Amino acid sequence: MITLRNIVVPLVAAALVAGCSAPTAAPGEAGPAGDGTTMTLADGYEPDDLNPLLGYGAEGASKFYDGLYARDAQRTLQPALASGPATPSPDRLSWTVPLRPGVTFHDGSAFGPEDVVATYAAILDPARAATIRSSVPMLAGVEAVGDDAVRFRLSYPYGAFPARLTSGILSSEVLEGGGPVSDLPVNTRAVGTGPYRLAEWRRGDTMVMESNPGYWGGAPSVTRVTVVFATDDNTRAQRTAAGEFDGTVLPPALARAVAQQSGLALREHASADYRTVALPFANPVTADPAIRAALNRSVNRQGMIDAFLAGQGEPAHHPIPGVLPEQVEPSATFTFDPAEAGRILERAGWVPGPDGVRVRGGQAARFTLMYPATDTVRRDLAQAFASDVRAAGIDVRLEGLGWEAIEPRMGADALVLGGGDPFDPGFKAWQLLHSSNAADGFNNPGSYRNAAVDAALDTALRAPDEAARTAAVKEFQRAYVADPGMVFLAFLGHSYVTRDAWDGYTPVVEPHTHGTTWGPWWNLQDWTPRS
Repeated sequence: MITLRNIVVPLVAAALVAGCSAPTAAPGEAGPAGDGTTMTLADGYEPDDLNPLLGYGAEGASKFYDGLYARDAQRTLQPALASGPATPSPDRLSWTVPLRPGVTFHDGSAFGPEDVVATYAAILDPARAATIRSSVPMLAGVEAVGDDAVRFRLSYPYGAFPARLTSGILSSEVLEGGGPVSDLPVNTRAVGTGPYRLAEWRRGDTMVMESNPGYWGGAPSVTRVTVVFATDDNTRAQRTAAGEFDGTVLPPALARAVAQQSGLALREHASADYRTVALPFANPVTADPAIRAALNRSVNRQGMIDAFLAGQGEPAHHPIPGVLPEQVEPSATFTFDPAEAGRILERAGWVPGPDGVRVRGGQAARFTLMYPATDTVRRDLAQAFASDVRAAGIDVRLEGLGWEAIEPRMGADALVLGGGDPFDPGFKAWQLLHSSNAADGFNNPGSYRNAAVDAALDTALRAPDEAARTAAVKEFQRAYVADPGMVFLAFLGHSYVTRDAWDGYTPVVEPHTHGTTWGPWWNLQDWTPRS
């Protein structure tokens, strides 16, 4: 089946844009403008909110907010609202961060240490229910140091702590009054210090960003950006090829077809963005170690990449990406071996039933796998997964749903889940697979528990230096593949098409978050119109 799909998908993608012309929209119309100072993009996803304490722009590429630090194209940490590197105390139990002077928020209020203190105090306060609390488990408190610095206090040493400081900073005035951060007005009316201001957000339709003339890094040359939310991949491809948009994110095969036939530039980025099948431990089938071991040996990961990602990606066996080869344990892999999967199941007492589905003690080897209905890549991966594991005698029932239906069921039904970043993947692994994060939203949604995995991740979290952290991350991978809690499928390459009318594009290795937040436009504030 995968071989057939590998032949069909590119042909279908090409047919979608057959006959479409190159971009022709006139300046001032809804489509691309001609002077380079405005831009119209299409995105397949619309954010739920614009609140950094709820995870918006957490990796540091938000256009509305700045964190204390951000990443450059080489993934190196650079000062943003900080004015220089963070300085650790000798025992590494505190870090002092100098602050950039002369910065103002979009509403004209001045940025200072009180804003950093208020932001992180809200993160730490359980009553405020900031979802990014799990991103700083080592943080004990924060205090102002004079008028131009803050000091973070840790409950244990964490050598990579500055990497945890990329989330956007809110003003202390916004955070006054207490209460859940989900009730803050910035959820829909962003007020940050970033290079762009929110001019308009029409839910389900468009978002308009305008340049911040007082931005500390210099006012952007692209002064107005309209983002159109178009969830269907094929529709977005057709509209982009017809000239409605200056760029968009697309599945790889579609992106290549659109670029070839429309004359738009194809941008393909490596990423740490995994797709995995999260398995619930409340389910008697997916909780069984033999089932999980067999599933991991039943899936043809490279076949999925060739068929559905146009070869744009690499097999995944755990959440540590190949873009960081120095952190990858080469022995921590699963061989595609359906025969061995069958032997594992036989030894565990799962025997074929009359319909070919294995049974043990009256329990059929059957479970439901959910995926977001509008995501064609996750749909295709789910279908291929179900086809592959059916050969081992495991029956997977697929359901394409909206997120509002998926999230309440994550503890009981399997899910094609995405995540990952190339900045601190050991920490991401801790969020995803450590037992202390069981059922914490998208952190460990299946409530996986493994003492050896916990121990390795705890060691990585408390490692005194990078060498010790890397060693612990490799130990985590060895412990995980001995008792997997999920079925990691692939690290996706991200594909985009864009009008090649600006200077400033710089390739970057991306996290799970992409679309118009990262993508070619991750450093949009540095772009200039091409003359």
